[in-house]
Amino acid sequence: MSTHPRTDASADPPETPTAPGAASTQPTRSVGDLVRAAVSGWLGTALEFMDFQLYSLAAALVFSEVFFAADNPGMAVIGAMATYGVGYVARPVGAWYFGRMGDRIGRKKVLFYTIVLMGMATTLIGVLPTYGQVGLLAPALLVLLRLLQGFGAGAEISGAGVMLAEYAPVKRRGLVASLVALGTNCGTLFASAVWAVLLVAVTEQQLMDWGWRIPFIASALVMVFAVWVRLNLKESPVFEARDDVVEGEAVDAETIDAGQAPAEAEEFTQARSLTVKSVAVAFLLRFGQAGNSGMIQTYLITFMTVFLLLDKQLSTEVVIISSLVAFVTVPVIGLLGDRFGRKRMYTIMSAVGMVVAIPCVLLIVSGVTWQVIVGYVVIHNIGVMSLASIENLALPEIFGARNRYQATGVVREVAAIVATGATPVIAAAIVSATGSWIPVAVIIMFFSGCALFAAIWMKEIAGRDLTDPNPAM
Repeated sequence: MSTHPRTDASADPPETPTAPGAASTQPTRSVGDLVRAAVSGWLGTALEFMDFQLYSLAAALVFSEVFFAADNPGMAVIGAMATYGVGYVARPVGAWYFGRMGDRIGRKKVLFYTIVLMGMATTLIGVLPTYGQVGLLAPALLVLLRLLQGFGAGAEISGAGVMLAEYAPVKRRGLVASLVALGTNCGTLFASAVWAVLLVAVTEQQLMDWGWRIPFIASALVMVFAVWVRLNLKESPVFEARDDVVEGEAVDAETIDAGQAPAEAEEFTQARSLTVKSVAVAFLLRFGQAGNSGMIQTYLITFMTVFLLLDKQLSTEVVIISSLVAFVTVPVIGLLGDRFGRKRMYTIMSAVGMVVAIPCVLLIVSGVTWQVIVGYVVIHNIGVMSLASIENLALPEIFGARNRYQATGVVREVAAIVATGATPVIAAAIVSATGSWIPVAVIIMFFSGCALFAAIWMKEIAGRDLTDPNPAM
């Protein structure tokens, strides 16, 4: 069985595979095609993280009162965080279902399906009845929509990362794929800006009565634009070049056995699909970043407003400021990943994340406005955005062309359901029981340590041949 060559990251990698046994020459894509792919991935990821931040801020500011009984504020906060976590239950299922479909029928079609499902669920949250109107039916409907969001979102950011990695020039994959992380940043910024305007423009009672609905309903505008872009998007050149793809769709085993597929298709489908090391490294890299994301972008906002009793306006302002800083952080880290490799940048940024965790949390706990801003900006950009910039490319590079979409999506979402889904609930319970800030810093250090361990264990993957059906490790 022939296999594709592995590209040494220290050498200048070829733009297309040339060795014998490599997949057929990739179809050419223009700069305009690359731009459309980048905008498509950016928009989809922006919508996903706009929902992420819309719910995070809503959970911290209003959902504990709108969708849960207000007679026990502590339990209401835990309930709001738990409903946030429920969205992650459906994500691995969606990643498996849509990822498998994406490896069979192509990335473009599946990314269309996911954006529609995810966008509609987000918008419908804005028209839900409240606990005061329908009682327990309100949180039940919220849970249902969170499940639908999760089912679509499970394959959204992984698919966007795969598409951009397979579109991008080899020497600029880190920079191009970092646009996915910028999508997360844009979504976070937009959601935070909308909430900041609401907090100024309406009274607290108006916010509770109807104001909270506006951000969710307005998200429909992003969905419509993203759908239009994806309708005009060409398929990934790497997918089209696969040896098992005939007329735009991967052939199945029965077709191969019947001799109705090219001879190369059998070699391609018999390649190693996964290895223990590839799955473990990818899982731990994602686990570290996702855990930090849940702690910093979700729980830390609640911690500031509920535990530290800081002004709600300050909580939204720090997110906006940090998101603006990330417009520099994310592409710079992507460029450095192209220059020095994924392994080295993962190692550096996760180690720095461990070191700054305690000082940053102390700055936030001080309650002094400028210290709160500095503490949040530093820990968010190092512990979340820097790792996200590398991750969106590293995970697709780890897995082979045969099942890249499915493997990337499932690993991302299984790690996320364990880390991001559960961590805010656990953190809320521990802080409520201890009355201390120390668990917050310790949990952030733990997740950064997981990413550091994986970075030390992994091999360099920058510049590898993405048409190779085998995993990189």
